[in-house]
Amino acid sequence: MPRPIQALIHAAALRHNLARATAAAPDSRVFAVVKAEAYGHGIERVFDALRGADGFALLELGDAERLRRLDWRGPILLLEGAFEPRDLELCSRLGLWHVIHREAQIDWLAMHKTHQPHRVFLKMNSGMNRLGFTPSAFRSAWARLNALPQVEEITLMTHFADADQGAPGLEASLKRFREATHDLPGERTLANSAATLAQPGPSALTPPGGEPQVAADWVRAGIMVYGSAPDFPARGIDQWDLQPTMTLRAELIATQSLQPGDSVGYGSRFTAEAPMRIGIVACGYADGYPRHAPTGTPVLVDGVRTRLVGRVSMDMLAVDLTPVPQAQPGSEATLWGRGPRGSVLPIDEVAHAAGTVGYELMCALPPRVPVRVEE
Repeated sequence: MPRPIQALIHAAALRHNLARATAAAPDSRVFAVVKAEAYGHGIERVFDALRGADGFALLELGDAERLRRLDWRGPILLLEGAFEPRDLELCSRLGLWHVIHREAQIDWLAMHKTHQPHRVFLKMNSGMNRLGFTPSAFRSAWARLNALPQVEEITLMTHFADADQGAPGLEASLKRFREATHDLPGERTLANSAATLAQPGPSALTPPGGEPQVAADWVRAGIMVYGSAPDFPARGIDQWDLQPTMTLRAELIATQSLQPGDSVGYGSRFTAEAPMRIGIVACGYADGYPRHAPTGTPVLVDGVRTRLVGRVSMDMLAVDLTPVPQAQPGSEATLWGRGPRGSVLPIDEVAHAAGTVGYELMCALPPRVPVRVEE
């Protein structure tokens, strides 16, 4: 019998969350971001559910090749652009759009021989200070690209550092972007998941006589597509009308009865203060569960909310069975996602308890955990 642990990918939830991005930015086209193996879900597993997107955005050329093999003929955007000159050959062959964020990438493009000019996305550093041209250097970069026969169209791009703070987190970056690009032609893409969901009303984000421009021509829907709230704990997935797209579930493989003073797990991090039962779950940090999750991290057993107790080990963890006295070996433990009888444990709650974010837990799902796609 296989070890009783499994991850489920919920296709209907992926479609629902993508539709939420479309509804939040109705005048924009939507990139579904599938970097990092579609946030740990697997590109091939999510493709059918997300093919309603207007385009896909990712990092790896190999992943772009996989999408083309899946018969995707629409836009594919390389979010970090080319890493070396020969990458542009594959961009030409596969018809990839790519980001330009430094001078060397313009130099490579100027030397590239292609029969089909490229669609490029010129990125501004509007405050994140990772990639992109400063506002003062942006127009010069645009002029260089615009003069190249290798360039067909230039889309203007930035990435918000503080979009999870709502309008106050967007205003400074958007102001820098608008001042540097106000008279440049071309489409724009600005909004990640947080900015897409938190479309602000009239404010400093709104130009005189116009509408808020955060959504622009394209939005880049990442974490929201995978059922995580980008501004948790300020808001959860219920408030954003998002649905969990990944469930990690296992079974109890043993129970133990503790007396006051008995401890649990390595390092004796948890000590019982009264008689209690605990369940041992077939899931540990080698299955992608965070090793640093503390006692009190939420878990569902047979759909009933309870808590982790003691230290997480490689292959097992312990849960308090006080709220679910009927639990026995074979009972279902939902580590995150959808549990029995309509119960839900958002991945953000587990991540927050462990001092991290839902992104990390999704991306940490290892090959040893079997995965099944379901509606």
